[in-house]
Amino acid sequence: MQFIGKILGFILGYKLFGGFFGGLLGLFIGHWGDKKLYELGRVSSSVFGKALTRQSLFMQTTFAVLGHISKAKGRVTEEDIQLARQLMAQLKLDSANQQLAQQAFTLGKETDFPLRQVIQEFREACGQRADLLRFFVEVQMQAALQDGNLDPNEQRVLFTIAETLGMSHSQFEQMIAMVVAAQRFRSGYSYTQYEQQSQGGYQQHHGYQQRSNAPSLEDAYLVLGVNASDEQNVVKRAYRKLMNEHHPDKLVSKGLPPEMMEVAKEKAQQIQAAYDLICKSKGWK
Repeated sequence: MQFIGKILGFILGYKLFGGFFGGLLGLFIGHWGDKKLYELGRVSSSVFGKALTRQSLFMQTTFAVLGHISKAKGRVTEEDIQLARQLMAQLKLDSANQQLAQQAFTLGKETDFPLRQVIQEFREACGQRADLLRFFVEVQMQAALQDGNLDPNEQRVLFTIAETLGMSHSQFEQMIAMVVAAQRFRSGYSYTQYEQQSQGGYQQHHGYQQRSNAPSLEDAYLVLGVNASDEQNVVKRAYRKLMNEHHPDKLVSKGLPPEMMEVAKEKAQQIQAAYDLICKSKGWK
């Protein structure tokens, strides 16, 4: 956490401007200073190198983990590579960043890729900012679900990532439900869960079934992570929290690459659409 500037700002403001209100002014200036130092600061990675910007580390970690998730199924398919290329195109990466992304994706495919170490260093570099880390996990989940299925090995890798970033199993399961609901809400596909017997017992699998393109009210509740029986204040609080967590400008200031702003905007639009549908069905204003 960046707080040195705030403390020094309050003390200096209190002495220079006199009294409590002078301290508050100094606190505000110190907060601005902490923010700028965080944005301009450099971070290190044992895998990607030293003196990186947080945004560069975010981008390279994203594509390396995408490569690792793709390999988790046993082998990286042409479809996996195409999905990574589509993400690069969606982000409108320049040639230099495309090369870094491709190198990171290839690195992530290696059998000795140190996933936990990479994610732990990423967490520390992000200052453990929960909204930025949550967005990172969402990007990985969305990519893993692009083909309509979540392989058990992919799910294990995703949980390792979430756990290393400080999430509980219940938080992980809720996030998966929210992500698949958001994709279903957007694309008009129905998400199902089923169990398949194996030697070790039953394994849970995930998949899509095509349905009408009309987004459902059930999907809208899942997108916000609330229940149909929740009161208006509960739904509104969840909506505001998610909108704040996915605010593109705030995420960029915390380390999100500017190229990913459109991804954040799209997610915010889904949240807004889900909330509007719930309000319309309930007659809320």
